[in-house]
Amino acid sequence: MKICNKMFAEGLGTFVLVLGGCGTALFGHVGFLGVAIAFGLTVIAMAYGIGHISGAHLNPAVSFGVWVNGRMSFKDMLLYWVSQVIGAIVAGAVLYAVWHAAGLGQTGVFAANGFGADFAAATGNADYQSVSMWGAFLVEALLTFVFLMVILGATDERSNTKAAGLAIGLTLTLIHLVSIPLTNTSVNPARSISQAIFSNADGWSACGQLWLFIVAPLVGAALAGLAYKCLVGECCCKKGCKKD
Repeated sequence: MKICNKMFAEGLGTFVLVLGGCGTALFGHVGFLGVAIAFGLTVIAMAYGIGHISGAHLNPAVSFGVWVNGRMSFKDMLLYWVSQVIGAIVAGAVLYAVWHAAGLGQTGVFAANGFGADFAAATGNADYQSVSMWGAFLVEALLTFVFLMVILGATDERSNTKAAGLAIGLTLTLIHLVSIPLTNTSVNPARSISQAIFSNADGWSACGQLWLFIVAPLVGAALAGLAYKCLVGECCCKKGCKKD
């Protein structure tokens, strides 16, 4: 498959992810469970819709972890990043336009990611917790690590790859159930960038905390890429590990 086809697929897939997941958070009135399910469903849909074209990464952290694991080139990873961020921003712009078309006024948090007391207060929802910066970093890095381990395992040629989309989507649902009350769940820098741009909350800045939701997922993804190599005996322990 040509790289231009893959880039278009990644842009489209990330657009759908943000539109479906963040759109549900903004307009659905379905609670944390509903938002978690929406994100999982979008990943499942795109995995089976465009997975055969680009792998349906839909997330710069996923592409980074796949590159660290040795399954894609550095050049392709960068091109995926560009497509994913553009797709996410376009989706954010569409949501922004719909928000104002509905006469909802100031966007507020706008489903952006954040942490701390100011973020919790800005959401206007008492169910959000005031987690520290380091707590938020740990949550985002650890959950991205888990997400990538599932992705790398489910898409391994030695695995039942036909069920990969379902496994990955359900894992993302679980991740959201854990962390929406803490950070609004990123594990995806493109999704975080798209919502931070259009967020406008009093007393709190999404862009000021955006760095964490770029760095932490990349750290978790890199660790997963390396850990999966060792898990399947492809790390540097050539003498001590035996392959089946």
